Amino acid sequence: MAHEETVYDALGNAQDDHGHWAFGTGFDEPLAGVDTTVPEGIGPADLGAYCLMLGDDALVLAQRLTQWITAAPELEEEVAIANVALDLLGQARLLLARAGSVGVLGRSREKATDSIPDEDALAYFRDPDEFRSTGLVEAPNGDFARTMVRLLAAATVRLAVFARLRESRDPVLAAIAAKGVNELAYHRDHAARWVLRLGDGTDESHRRAQAGADAVWPLLDDLFTATDVEARLTAAGVAVDPAEVREEVVSVLTEVLERATLRVPEWPADAAPRGRTGEHTAELPELLATLQGLARQHPAATW
Repeated sequence: MAHEETVYDALGNAQDDHGHWAFGTGFDEPLAGVDTTVPEGIGPADLGAYCLMLGDDALVLAQRLTQWITAAPELEEEVAIANVALDLLGQARLLLARAGSVGVLGRSREKATDSIPDEDALAYFRDPDEFRSTGLVEAPNGDFARTMVRLLAAATVRLAVFARLRESRDPVLAAIAAKGVNELAYHRDHAARWVLRLGDGTDESHRRAQAGADAVWPLLDDLFTATDVEARLTAAGVAVDPAEVREEVVSVLTEVLERATLRVPEWPADAAPRGRTGEHTAELPELLATLQGLARQHPAATW
């Protein structure tokens, strides 16, 4: 049996059920064996900030999804939601580790013990204003229909970005994206199936699905506007301009809603990015208080 010695091998091998990786298994250091040298001409601070944007979205959405554990409508769906959350945690771990590898730790390292890995320091010891997640992933779950519509939107955007990031000049980002597209394709398909089932189901399920779409659509207003960091890294061949994926996202979401017999809400006007620049609602501190509470109470604990 072939032995995959590095995470690079596992990231690059997503065919025929080989090389599957779950959060916290297979290796102790998420970037073990990977050349983390920053490509020539790329600012480490910009690369780290971009990894935080992608990693924070995954981390925060995973936390939202775990709030459904023990509350999902079916046992099978509870397992599915947990698996989606674990996929996102895996992506977050790799991306935050990449951010840490280029020195983007800020105040988090001052609060964490030296023994805590960079990705844990970034996840558990940053304050809300240091997070770069979007309002789409931060918003409360609402009911199950709204959760599935939000997951559909978030997975569609993320999949479109990751598909393009496979060509990134940063080999670490490219490897993370190559592994992530398979997971995200499943996330999008799973959410789409639920939106179709709910939208084209009973009067009550249709009403809830429509209400979910109406609640989620305004959260898309700042997803397609690039920050200065994204603009610089896109020009350097490292990142993806969010405006580039807009047409694809609109097409996919429109098709799913129409097939689900749902009215496509009016698309919001593009707005300046808020979460990407550290501007958040009161909902994020509440979520982080739960996510970070244990680690902050016992920063030196091991288990």
